[in-house]
Amino acid sequence: MSQLGVGIIGTGWCGGIRAVAAADDPLVSSVHVAEIRPDRLAEVAEQTQARTATEDYREILERDDVDAVMISTTPETTHYPIALAALSAGKHVLLEKPIALSLDEADHLIDVAEQQGLTFTIGYSQRFNDKQALIKRKLTDKTLGDPVSVLVSRHITRKLGDKIGGRIKLSPAAMEATHDIDFVLWCLEPARPVRVYAQAVERVMKQRYDVADCMWIVITMDNGVVVTIGAGWILPPGYPNFSATWMEVVGSEGALFVDDSHRDTVLNTMNDGMVLPISTMPGEDLGHVYAGPMQRETAHFLKAVALGRPALVEPRQARAAMEVYLAADLSAERNEPVTLPMGRQQQEQALAASVRPA
Repeated sequence: MSQLGVGIIGTGWCGGIRAVAAADDPLVSSVHVAEIRPDRLAEVAEQTQARTATEDYREILERDDVDAVMISTTPETTHYPIALAALSAGKHVLLEKPIALSLDEADHLIDVAEQQGLTFTIGYSQRFNDKQALIKRKLTDKTLGDPVSVLVSRHITRKLGDKIGGRIKLSPAAMEATHDIDFVLWCLEPARPVRVYAQAVERVMKQRYDVADCMWIVITMDNGVVVTIGAGWILPPGYPNFSATWMEVVGSEGALFVDDSHRDTVLNTMNDGMVLPISTMPGEDLGHVYAGPMQRETAHFLKAVALGRPALVEPRQARAAMEVYLAADLSAERNEPVTLPMGRQQQEQALAASVRPA
């Protein structure tokens, strides 16, 4: 088994996590980092003992000793062109969600990856959340019987909402509910979504960023299962980038309730009062261990490339999740259900409603 040269393009919050995880992985022989902020580039290069560090990601793609890249760039408009350049250069790719801004772009990336015979996967890290993995297992092994309904409620703080809304117009459906859309569609395969109805609330973020505060989405599957997913990003500021999720899965033979609200660990200090550590979606470095799913997802990608195994998140699954959240944005704007798959005109209307730059 040969080791890998790995490039990390974009070393912000998520990219920094992936860079450190790659540097610590025995499957990795060298780390190469690209970041447009010189101070952050120097910081991550030192943390990871990177072999090379550059402000131009194309220098990484030109290297013969780089086998795979992880793309964690913002704004999200950069995902498609950088991923396309990486795949065209023959690199295996892990791309943070969203896979692209349009279904045409997603289809193009998938086609290029397949033509090149490359591993191409999308960063849906919540598939690597141990609590959610239990849901997948209990549906797969039929402990719950036939699925009947799924409910997911996810909320993050406005600190993250400000960060996302301030860089591009992408809705809570596209940036938060997308994790749950992907996860539920994966759990319910081979069932497929056929209808989407959504409602958005616009009271806090609308005037500043032209995005909704939260969105509630009802998805009807072709086998009659009903999925309800709510996502919002206006909780008061919390520590650290607090995320809280509640999930209910009801089947013909049982039900599973998952509390992932991070209320089980409370830190109380004289300086900061009561806070909820270990509460971010990607997870946190605790020194000798990493608590959270993103490190596990990164290790999985590296192993998939090194051993020639399939990655857990197939790009066509990411495209399916994308079509659902685009339909949700269109439904919320029109105040009417949207039937899937969307036609060309609906796709164009959904794109116009969802992803105009701020």
